[in-house]
Amino acid sequence: FDHAINPSWSPDGARIYFVGNREVAWGTGDLWSVSVRDPAQRRRILGEETTWSARPELSPDGKRLLYSSYHGRQWHQLWLTTPDGAAPLPLTFGEFDRRNARWSPDGARIAYISNEHGNTALVVQDVIGGATTTLAPARRRYQGPQTRLTLDIVDAAAGQPTPARVTVLGSDGRAHAPADTWMHGDDGFDRAVQRLETHYFHCASPCTLDLPAGTTAITVQHGFADRPWQRTLALDAGRPTTQRVVLEPNPLPAAFGDWISADLHVHMNYGGHYRNTPANLARQAQAEDLRLVYDLIVNKEERIPDIAQFRSDPDPASNDRVTILHAQEFHTSFWGHLGLLHLNDHYITPGFVAYRGTALASPYPDNGAVADLAHAQGGLVGYVHPFDERVVPESDSKLSNALPADVIHGKVDYLEVVGFSDHKATAEVWYRLLNLGFRLPAGAGTDAMANYASLRGPVGLNRVFLDTGSERAPAAPFAALKAGHSFASNGPLLGLRLGDAKPGDTLKRNAPGKQAYRIALRSPVPVGHLDIVLNGKVAKSFALGGDRRSFDAEGEFDLQQGGWLLLRAWNDGADPLLLDIYPYATTSPIYLQLPTGAPDASGDAAYFVAWLNRVLTMADARDDYNDANERRIVHDYLQQARDAYQALADRRVPDRKGTR
Repeated sequence: FDHAINPSWSPDGARIYFVGNREVAWGTGDLWSVSVRDPAQRRRILGEETTWSARPELSPDGKRLLYSSYHGRQWHQLWLTTPDGAAPLPLTFGEFDRRNARWSPDGARIAYISNEHGNTALVVQDVIGGATTTLAPARRRYQGPQTRLTLDIVDAAAGQPTPARVTVLGSDGRAHAPADTWMHGDDGFDRAVQRLETHYFHCASPCTLDLPAGTTAITVQHGFADRPWQRTLALDAGRPTTQRVVLEPNPLPAAFGDWISADLHVHMNYGGHYRNTPANLARQAQAEDLRLVYDLIVNKEERIPDIAQFRSDPDPASNDRVTILHAQEFHTSFWGHLGLLHLNDHYITPGFVAYRGTALASPYPDNGAVADLAHAQGGLVGYVHPFDERVVPESDSKLSNALPADVIHGKVDYLEVVGFSDHKATAEVWYRLLNLGFRLPAGAGTDAMANYASLRGPVGLNRVFLDTGSERAPAAPFAALKAGHSFASNGPLLGLRLGDAKPGDTLKRNAPGKQAYRIALRSPVPVGHLDIVLNGKVAKSFALGGDRRSFDAEGEFDLQQGGWLLLRAWNDGADPLLLDIYPYATTSPIYLQLPTGAPDASGDAAYFVAWLNRVLTMADARDDYNDANERRIVHDYLQQARDAYQALADRRVPDRKGTR
């Protein structure tokens, strides 16, 4: 959709300068100006892949056009061109952002917002000489009586200070935080459940904040294995208060595994107003009780903000509580996004595929080719944030997601079943693939943009729990994820055993009959449904009572066929304590091997035949392959996958790991 944004007046009031995207496929657009008297008289000043904060502004002398751009760099700095669009030259430099700039009335200074030191700051810079002054409030003036609150957050077992995520809602109805703390907002909240978005900050206990006197609501959360702490306090004006917060543990029984929590999909920096670092990312993770962070380095418009951080070993900012690993997300909205974990040599380029109207418009390399490049580096490949709604091939004429093709060709190591998508819609596709015999472990990733003030987050909102035993080396989570010794969740913790088999294992039986099971649920929020799912259908549902945050059960059920089985927990709607569309958790499957075999899944195979027919139509219709060989490679790869599913639909045995 065409838009005109970031407007500013020329000094004489005759023209307006703005950013517009007419005929621009990517980014927010070019620099334009328009006559105020004659809006039809407009001209493009500069072709520029700008962002939302470019904001061009003409200098008071009318000769220089100032704007913010990353122009060939990873971070935004200030640039100058002319009203006629002369070749732009940089005015400032640095590995951080300077944005939202304004001229002083005399043209001698420029004011802008900087994140050089991580948080945002208002800076004034001399145009000649470059001297800078940071403007900071010397004294705050408040509208009403104030008070001071200190939160002393500790764990119940040892009474030691514990970092945590905190929400403070003051008597004025506004969110509050310490003055120098990053504030975040949950932009995806359910307006049917709450009127305003939840704001939060990470507290490295203790933390102190100034706020209005009166009734104050406080929520403290520390990952999934501690119960949320909530209180409403009456704070008196002028009387400092220290509130001790003791977090009550609610972990899974140790018998179900030795788990570490991992977020497989975090972007340390992705264009937000803050500037994140590995050390600060580690602090964010500690406050969320997250043990392992995969920072997926990825392109944002024409740049890759964290490319300098790429390395195959843990980041030096890692410590005994958090490990930070830098990995890659491969972007192509045509085939679907990929997570590439544990690359041992280099970042895979180009990072753009199927970007129409650019030199990288070709749909090749497809995701199968990219997966081959990642596997050649010893990496793991997963589909990330897969599906926002149910996939119905018969009615989706623009379906181009290549997941089924890459699964049947043996390219996919995990699926973000819990992520920045609809978990139930994703699980529906996942179940069909499992029904066809593909062993596809459950992963999870938040797609957190960890330097945004209001966007997807926090870090660890969606995470996978990996049973690594007592092993803590980087290779242990790799092995656990690949083996499917995992459960994925945005809150509930799940334990599952069939006899001695755990998620990822194969249970072998010589005959059908009664099968013993044990399950456990622990959750920071009430859970509505807890099910054992067998071959895509609910085999047993459990009635949850009390606060619905803790449940244990064991028993037997009749097992007549092979296939797979898992445990899932879910709610019908959103919960304000959990900053996602609804609570959801699932184990990876336990695979079942019985003489009776698995149920017929020819209908699932036919579903993927219809899916790949759509993908083939979309891929063959593209006119922007670089040559006929690329077109042939992509077509043959998809056709082989489609034919393999057709063989399954016809109940013939295909080569499930076919290659080009």
